[in-house]
Amino acid sequence: MHSMRTHLRPRHCPIAFAAALAMAGHAAYGQTSEVPKDAATPATVAANQLDRVEVTGRHYDNAVGSSDAASQGTIRAELLKSRPALRPGEVLEFVPGVIVTQHSGDGKANQYFLRGFNLDHGTDFATSVDGVPVNMPTHAHGQGYSDLNFLIPELVQRIEYRKGPYFASTGDFGSAGAADIAYQRRFDAPFAQLSLGENGYRRGVFGASTELASGATLLGALELMRNDGPWTVPEDLKKANLVLGYAAGSAAQGYSLRLMSYHAKWTATDQVPEGLVAAGSYDGRPFGRFDSLDPTTGGDTRRSSLSGEWHGEDAGGRTRVAAYAMGYALDLNSNFTYALERPDEGDQFKQADDRRVFGASASRRFGHTLGGLDARTEF
Repeated sequence: MHSMRTHLRPRHCPIAFAAALAMAGHAAYGQTSEVPKDAATPATVAANQLDRVEVTGRHYDNAVGSSDAASQGTIRAELLKSRPALRPGEVLEFVPGVIVTQHSGDGKANQYFLRGFNLDHGTDFATSVDGVPVNMPTHAHGQGYSDLNFLIPELVQRIEYRKGPYFASTGDFGSAGAADIAYQRRFDAPFAQLSLGENGYRRGVFGASTELASGATLLGALELMRNDGPWTVPEDLKKANLVLGYAAGSAAQGYSLRLMSYHAKWTATDQVPEGLVAAGSYDGRPFGRFDSLDPTTGGDTRRSSLSGEWHGEDAGGRTRVAAYAMGYALDLNSNFTYALERPDEGDQFKQADDRRVFGASASRRFGHTLGGLDARTEF
């Protein structure tokens, strides 16, 4: 087969191709010359006119001139709709070079990787949703803990990403990169989606928006999910997610408010020793890769936030002001070594986090010249 592929790529293929084009051109010219002059009537032209076809080659805005750096860009909603995501955090996999995995259940923050960086649960990759930071400093489970399970993929309008440590506006946790996720301000039409699968998988998503008399838009979305997974000890995931939004104005001048509330409870799906899986039994009973050594691990997490944003443009530049308030809680039971250190009572340990977070930001961007060249500065 290899020799045949080599044989089918002759050196003179471009010449043969050019000859074929020339012959096709002569044939087309001869056919055109035989058409009667009075045949090109308006009716004939209308009958032979083709419908307009638009082809979009990409849904990434990272071409030359569209961003400040080659490692920066924007992912639009059209691309997000082109392929399904197994878990909410996987929307970050649309960022080139990012890999998202999971362990210990669907209520715990994902594991993130980027360009050789093991980002653990989000350290070194700054993430925000509608201006509210996701990374948690001094978190009970790990610095920079970034739990994106409250994200509803159907609501994402765009993802603005930056890779590399040279974006000063990113701030903390951005030494490997950053992603700002923006939700939609309105829906084209109300929608309802129900998904059913094996192992107790059930998920429903509902969303709608309406235009108010004042010209503002009110948006609401609800997600409910249950899942047991293939595990011998069911994951028993219970997740509820609510988003309410209010937006007025335009992209040039306007403001928005967003309320988000999320709650999840699950039983952990921890790793198991490879030796037990290979042996096929443990303590006199069969043991496989879906089994568990500690059925009491798992967690309960809550996250609620209220955020607001105002932006305006004038002849001098663009101003943006944002603020948020967030309440967060996590109760996590883990067991990495089972009974290695304490054979009698077991090695399980608890990590709890309970915090209130308040933040605000303001920026002013304007264009000017620097050394005779066009420049842009942002404070």
